[in-house]
Amino acid sequence: MSKPVANDFALVLNAGSSSLKFCVYRLTNSGKWELDARGQIEGICVAPRLSANDANGANLANDHLSDEVCDGRAALNVLADWLRARYGGSRVLGVGHRVVHGGTRFLSPTIVSQQVLGELHELIPLAPLHQPYNLAAIEAVFERLPGVPQVACFDTSFHHTLPAVAALVPLPRDMCKSGLRRYGFHGLSYEYVASVIPELAPELSKGRVIVAHLGSGASLCALNGGKSVDNSLGFTALDGLCMGTRTGALDPGVVLYLFQTLGLSHKEVESILYKKSGLLGISGISSDMRDLLARNEPDAHLAVDYFVYRAAKEIGALTAVLGGIDGLIFTAGIGENSAEIRRRICQSSSWLGIIVDDEANAANGPRISSPQSKVSVWVIPTNEEFVIARHTGLLLGLR
Repeated sequence: MSKPVANDFALVLNAGSSSLKFCVYRLTNSGKWELDARGQIEGICVAPRLSANDANGANLANDHLSDEVCDGRAALNVLADWLRARYGGSRVLGVGHRVVHGGTRFLSPTIVSQQVLGELHELIPLAPLHQPYNLAAIEAVFERLPGVPQVACFDTSFHHTLPAVAALVPLPRDMCKSGLRRYGFHGLSYEYVASVIPELAPELSKGRVIVAHLGSGASLCALNGGKSVDNSLGFTALDGLCMGTRTGALDPGVVLYLFQTLGLSHKEVESILYKKSGLLGISGISSDMRDLLARNEPDAHLAVDYFVYRAAKEIGALTAVLGGIDGLIFTAGIGENSAEIRRRICQSSSWLGIIVDDEANAANGPRISSPQSKVSVWVIPTNEEFVIARHTGLLLGLR
């Protein structure tokens, strides 16, 4: 590839079942990636809409789209037209994708070939609600931009450092040979947070840290020296913490009960576990923490209480894994923006010596613990898209 020029850009895509999120990055003269625009096409198949902002938050687009935008390929066509109108003759240097599952083979970001794409399709049973949409976006780019290289960045890769005992699923060994193990997810988020710890909190860079990625999907990761040693998600993205619509940790006997006693089909059970449980299931009101915190109904309070309870319980477990804790970091939508949830989780974890500075917490940090706290507590906004852009540039030799 020829040397990038000023107007060339890299595209980052995060494709889901009903949305296509995107970021446009330019390479500066100093060799660093700089955000130029971000946006999403949401409501695919329902009420599709394109929205975008520049790096400063100024609006670039807020357009209702045709109902014909009913799948990821149609959404990508809309995005391609928008990029052409905004960036004219600029080259797309590469496209980086968030791909949820890399299995046991893809332990780092990978340039996607047709062979790689085929191997990633084989992992769909391990992430059936995410992987198909991630891969559909890659296929659409191959069709629309056949000469543009693509890079897959995996949410599982960051956790390849798990010790064998933490990755184990205690089922018969012959079954586990098919890929049954604990993988862990939200790895791109954890990778970003780990990468900025040395600058923001250098005293933690070699220490024992728990990162709480709290959003509609939620998990915790135990870091030792910046490496993942355990996490609350396992074989799938259902384990661990209570989430917006996902159960979190659940007695497997409950699943057997749904099949054997209630007579539900596998599709019905899948829908319950992934889409109808968690905060939504407990409250019967909403999967959005902001809504629940604003409500007075007892079931809304119970959902919030359970979310905090599970987070504090898991922090205790990961502290035991680490043999102590030096730092606690909150990130993602709830973790970055809800001072109340942070306060309550820290209060429930006060036995660790955590003392929150209420004023700093209300201001969203970055450091929200008091000087007397034995454990420093931080709020670090995640940036998964930047991680993908950085890997894309490095793999494609763009810097």
